[in-house]
Amino acid sequence: MATAVTLLVNPFASSVTARTRIAIQRRLSECFDLTVIDTTKSGHAIRLAHGASRSGADVVIGFGGDGTINEVANGLLGSSTAAAPLPGGSTNVFARALGFPNDPVAATEVLVEAIEQQSVTPAGVGMAADRAFLFHSGIGFDAAVVERVEQRGTVKRYAGHPFFVAITVDTWLRRIDRSRPWFSIEDQEGNDFGTFHMAVALNCSPYTFLGDRPLDLAPEAGLDAPLSLVGLRSMSLPGLVGAARQALGGSGGIGNSRTTGHWSGLDAVTVIGHRPFPYQLDGESCGWLDRLEIRHLPNALRVVVPAKPNASI
Repeated sequence: MATAVTLLVNPFASSVTARTRIAIQRRLSECFDLTVIDTTKSGHAIRLAHGASRSGADVVIGFGGDGTINEVANGLLGSSTAAAPLPGGSTNVFARALGFPNDPVAATEVLVEAIEQQSVTPAGVGMAADRAFLFHSGIGFDAAVVERVEQRGTVKRYAGHPFFVAITVDTWLRRIDRSRPWFSIEDQEGNDFGTFHMAVALNCSPYTFLGDRPLDLAPEAGLDAPLSLVGLRSMSLPGLVGAARQALGGSGGIGNSRTTGHWSGLDAVTVIGHRPFPYQLDGESCGWLDRLEIRHLPNALRVVVPAKPNASI
């Protein structure tokens, strides 16, 4: 029996063109029993992925950016249907973190081989406010930048990383209070990690890519391990530059210092706002809260990964 594959396409993603889409659909249909559905609004892929799983799909592919594969994952939690990313956005952190090429046509070839060889792995996810994240949840300054970028979605699609950098600088200069920490963090035993302007809970690495360069805040983070957490206690320019250098260094990521914190092996943490704070999941803005519970959910999802020689489930 042919493998049943559902391809969920975000037609608004930056790399989803008619030409690319036709080539990908043709290649997948040559190998699998393929169903193709377009998403039409935020949250649609969650319902579509859940429905595909209930209808017997073996694999659901999210063709779009990180928001699309995040929704696919949320629709498949706890099911036997495997999730697979196909890069169609501007950054595609999760697909690239797994080892897929950033070009969607090239990634399709790797994906076909992986599905045919049943190269599927169990993966843990992070949970924040009852929604899963695959690679990170950002709180505070990070999320404020994401929120502003999403407000200019059309510019984001065509301008890419330079636009994101420009918004980051403008947010730091004019849009946040750099004098007062935004929130505190404690673990499930009540241990106080301190106060922060920004924090990132990581389920895998890297945090993001700047072009072809990975930005590694916590290189030890992985889908088979509990969460890592990195926090910035200061928004001073020297502190930010130092943290960026560490993240681009490709070694230990952000270290522990007077202005930064780094913890790993975390099953749960609580973010307690000194005032309402923004948060984001996998690069998608999720609003503002006074308190956020973040926890790790092991082996919650089956994920297609690039095949290795003699790979098997």
